[in-house]
Amino acid sequence: MDQQEKQSKSNYIKSLSLETFIFPIFFIGFFSIFAIQMGLANALNTMMNTAYQLLIDTVLYITAVCVIMGAISGLLSEFGFVSLADKVLQPFMKPIYGLPGAASLGIITTFLSDNPAILTLAEDHHFQSFFKKYQFFALTNLGTAFGMGLIVCTYMYSLSNLLGQPLAGAVLIGLLGALIGSIVSTRLMLGFTKKQFGIEEEMVTKQSYEHTIPENMRPIRTGGYGSRIMAAILEGGHSGVRMGISIIPGVLIICTFVMMLINGPSANGAYTGSAYEGIRLLPFLAEKADFIIRPLFGFESPEAIGVPVTALGAAGASLSITATLVRNHLVGVSDIAVFTAMCMCWSGYLSTHASMMDSLGCKNLIGKAILSHTIGGLVAGISAHWIYVLFTLF
Repeated sequence: MDQQEKQSKSNYIKSLSLETFIFPIFFIGFFSIFAIQMGLANALNTMMNTAYQLLIDTVLYITAVCVIMGAISGLLSEFGFVSLADKVLQPFMKPIYGLPGAASLGIITTFLSDNPAILTLAEDHHFQSFFKKYQFFALTNLGTAFGMGLIVCTYMYSLSNLLGQPLAGAVLIGLLGALIGSIVSTRLMLGFTKKQFGIEEEMVTKQSYEHTIPENMRPIRTGGYGSRIMAAILEGGHSGVRMGISIIPGVLIICTFVMMLINGPSANGAYTGSAYEGIRLLPFLAEKADFIIRPLFGFESPEAIGVPVTALGAAGASLSITATLVRNHLVGVSDIAVFTAMCMCWSGYLSTHASMMDSLGCKNLIGKAILSHTIGGLVAGISAHWIYVLFTLF
């Protein structure tokens, strides 16, 4: 009873406290950063237009991905592929990632689509049953590290003609760098979740099912093969719709401000209030740290830092920047390896991590997840650069 009283008291604070007067200062100061450079009207218009474009171009696309992948995930779970993956890949996933073999499906689904695709898997109770609670919430970091992987690798390789050199080796090295980054990110996140949940608590208890599942058995839907297929597809699709809707606040709010901090004015150099304009604060800060960044990542020009910085908000946007840099002869083959690793490992995690952790029901670990993945992405880029350096020596 005392503990409940303490818990209830912690949810209240004085009507007027120190933060009541401090918060408005930071709030006004933050928006002043945009208003001073862009103009207040332009800043507000850009904010709204960017959020709208993100809703139309990004959220609806992600929702479509979630629905399709939800249907596929439902089929994989219904007909035992999740159980097969857990059995076959357990010897590899456990020592490398500290996760059950079933987590490998998260790698596959996000590599073929985008970060939130792993949420449709995470909705499935049978999939959850393979995880301890501390393992389950590291899925966000694991899935994000491979988000849009197929698109990133294919696009980077397609730049071979523009660069005038074959890029298959650089892309493969970048893929290896992303793999290393994913291990670092996931393991760091597991360290945080172990402290939060311990290592014994199950994600799904036997009481969560209508009946106790016998050993070496799995639940299936009732009916023949046809009805089971249709039920798995439709139920999986429904879970995808729920996931798509649940990520709307995180994507619109966070990605809008990330884009405004990354992008610059319109093509004519003026602010018009159009979507995706910004003040280029993050690239400016990155250029100031070029003396540290160049030895770690080996970028051939300061402009190259714009690719991984943009990948923080959206991997797709970073790919278009890469093409521009290649046309202007500002990057080399080694840069492509680093870009592949960081664009895939980060793949817009600042704009999706918060909403994904919220969807998994673990808001309190959002900061830890972002910190872990920030480090993982940096390790991915550094690894890709130095693997490429070693590769060129032989």
